Amino acid sequence: MRRVLLTARCVPACGALLALASCGWGATATGPGERLPAATTGVTAAAGSSTSVHVMWNLADEDPRITRYEIYRGTTKVKEVPGSEHMVDITRLEPSTSYVFRVRALDADGVPGPLSRPVRATTPAAVAADDTAPTRPGGPHGRALGGRAVQLSWTGSSDARGVVSYDIYQGTSKIHSVGGAQTAAVVTGLRPNHAYVFTVRARDAADNVSAPSGSVRITTAPGPEDDRSTAPAGFRATTHRADGAYYIDLAWTAPEVDGVITEYRIQLDGRAVTSLVWGGTPPIGTCTYSFYIGRDADVTHRVRLRAKLPDGTWGALSPERSVTTGGT
Repeated sequence: MRRVLLTARCVPACGALLALASCGWGATATGPGERLPAATTGVTAAAGSSTSVHVMWNLADEDPRITRYEIYRGTTKVKEVPGSEHMVDITRLEPSTSYVFRVRALDADGVPGPLSRPVRATTPAAVAADDTAPTRPGGPHGRALGGRAVQLSWTGSSDARGVVSYDIYQGTSKIHSVGGAQTAAVVTGLRPNHAYVFTVRARDAADNVSAPSGSVRITTAPGPEDDRSTAPAGFRATTHRADGAYYIDLAWTAPEVDGVITEYRIQLDGRAVTSLVWGGTPPIGTCTYSFYIGRDADVTHRVRLRAKLPDGTWGALSPERSVTTGGT
């Protein structure tokens, strides 16, 4: 199966672009009865290597709806992520340097809440000519914490220059990171009554990554699912002709899930044909993608789409659409 870098367009579903400019440190005035987003809580920062820091925070559970988060290094905004995201890697940092990070939430009108309390992380010293990965972590074990979280623990790895962080994987997807001094973590954003398989990898200051640990299977507790479908919404398929060739044009809206979706898989005529991977943070809204299908007219194809969810599993397939080249 081919994997390609996604070059699809996304446009806002409601037709109104959000202002993405930084609001700096200043407060934003609100009208009578309006409420600022609350300060972001649970912010942590841990070095991921000699040049990166992993920042995490608690997702807001409030009104007004939070649409994005801004991450600051000192007084400089260095990242912005969708409101469904609660972690980010800050890269291109200097070794042996202490950094201070803060996070704040913004609502749909671009009104920012107060900055979180500051958290500090220090990158380790750079290491020269280090190409030896840490040993693999010892077999993890864990338990479900209700229907949407699990607790994991493992035996620490060893490394000549020290382990800087541990990466937690669900399948082939990295879904969590903790500092090298930790050998336990709570993974959230999961689905009730679902079986997950987790592994852990260790990382050193030179970004060498260990072999994966043994796997641990944990099933989350039964519980009520919300009404959100994991299938792409509003899925449509049409064709167009250009330079003597036919193309299939897809359009869809990402499913509403606890996290950001960066990968989709297309099924054509009953089999998977390609994976589409975002090269950056995917915008929120209606996405479109076109791909070459051939030069023959009057050929009918069936096409479906599914998303790779933030918990590392594949979501439900969209409804199947039939298209005919040269058709109207």
